[in-house]
Amino acid sequence: MKLIRLLVDSFADEDALNAQMSNAREIMSRLDPNRFHVSTFVLGQPDPRLVQRPNTRLINLPRRRQTPRILAEFIAGKHDILFYVKASPAARLYLALRPKRFDRRIVIGTVESQSDLRNEPTINPELIRLWERTTLRSDFLFSNSVSVKASLGKEYGLLSEIVPTGVDTKFFSPTWDRATNHRVRVLFVGSLRPFKGAQLLIRAAAQFPATDFVIVGEGILSSELIEMVRLERLANVQLTGALGASALRQQYREADIFLFPSRWEGSPKVISEAAACGLPVIARKDYFPETVVDGQTGYLGGNDDELLEKLAKLIASPELRHEMGRASRTHIERFDWDPITRLWEGIFVKLASNL
Repeated sequence: MKLIRLLVDSFADEDALNAQMSNAREIMSRLDPNRFHVSTFVLGQPDPRLVQRPNTRLINLPRRRQTPRILAEFIAGKHDILFYVKASPAARLYLALRPKRFDRRIVIGTVESQSDLRNEPTINPELIRLWERTTLRSDFLFSNSVSVKASLGKEYGLLSEIVPTGVDTKFFSPTWDRATNHRVRVLFVGSLRPFKGAQLLIRAAAQFPATDFVIVGEGILSSELIEMVRLERLANVQLTGALGASALRQQYREADIFLFPSRWEGSPKVISEAAACGLPVIARKDYFPETVVDGQTGYLGGNDDELLEKLAKLIASPELRHEMGRASRTHIERFDWDPITRLWEGIFVKLASNL
């Protein structure tokens, strides 16, 4: 059987914490090596799973002037499919200059957030224009949720198919037999940007002084959140900064509730990770995440007051937390990366059959 050759426009670096890059690594590491040859880029220490995977080519990039090397691979690389194309100068040049009549290779873009980027003031307009000239010019687009697909259609009139974002349910797993926390522990994980809503945890900490709140992440709001904690004299808030995978998993396992007030998302991987670790999840209705079943695996709220009302219910009831946490784990198993990678394999085979 002839191998289908993929060039994945991402980085294989083990410590690359960017959600899209880690998603790409999860897919690459699971692709059947007897059917798919994978090429991708690397700057530092590569993910050992990709080092050990047969039929994998890791393309070392210099620390500076990466665009010429990446562009050369786009143009001259021996691949059938360019997958996970990202907003970069190399992708912009390639897609602008690509002679489709002679270059019949397939370009696949993935959309993992809402498409009304101009409504989010923290996103650089130049980055939006670059995204429009790269990812949105792909031959085929795939969204990771129903709401993302709808947003892409509404904002740009573009069609896409849905393939969910996955989660490693073997790595992110519960410790059901751990000792009970003396104080309920509420966890937030995400970049510290205004739309993510970590500020609500500070408000919640003041409202529920007998509960502990942990905020994992870094970003432009870090200093403001620290100052809020100081001014409110809150002893029940901890800001950890960004964490690696193992330390992050430990935070999930030590928590009792996952509170994610973000209002502008696609299908947040942190929700899936928390659910895989057996946590009930409280999130917003704004993007209707399929990874939360309202009233069964957690709650969806329409505003801050609703989220805090749901939080109060879970803080007050260890039985409800336990019931929803187990339901959360069961539900999220359908989003494991293994079956989702099989979906991608089927897509690659179907598209490559037309070459």
